Amino acid sequence: MKLTVIIEKEGDGYVSLCPELDIASQGKSIEQARDNLKSALELFFETASPEEIKERMQTDIFVTQVEVAVG
Repeated sequence: MKLTVIIEKEGDGYVSLCPELDIASQGKSIEQARDNLKSALELFFETASPEEIKERMQTDIFVTQVEVAVG
């Protein structure tokens, strides 16, 4: 299954988020934050009931960019 991952710098590390399931993790590097999130997602799918997965899964996730005037 392919899921969206958003990674942001926060302090000395990085925070990773999967918006489809609202599951997050963190790491000291981008790669570690991504890998930690992947592990958290795999654990979620191993332990969650089909009902919980269906309830949490958001399928209408759109990632895009916009231009705005500044100043």
